[in-house]
Amino acid sequence: MKKDITLKKLDIREVGASALAFIQRYAAVLFIVTFLTIYSFLIYRINSFAQAEPTEDAIAEKLERVQRLNIDEDAVTKIQELQDQSVQVDALFDKARSNPFSE
Repeated sequence: MKKDITLKKLDIREVGASALAFIQRYAAVLFIVTFLTIYSFLIYRINSFAQAEPTEDAIAEKLERVQRLNIDEDAVTKIQELQDQSVQVDALFDKARSNPFSE
């Protein structure tokens, strides 16, 4: 007994119709799975960027660009002398720092 095996050609319209029916049937599930996949990927990338540490070369490069502030020693001594001479102003500054809302 020999079985008759026939292969029929796939029609693009039949395949498209069956795929469209599948997508319509599971549209909500496909949307949720796609959304959660994208959301998980974004959380993973944000987490990896948040935990990234700069390399030693990057730190050294940034430190080379920073210009150190140079203060004249004469200006420092003059400011200290003026601070020592002005007791009332110093007291007002301390009071304002401890409670800035008092009059």
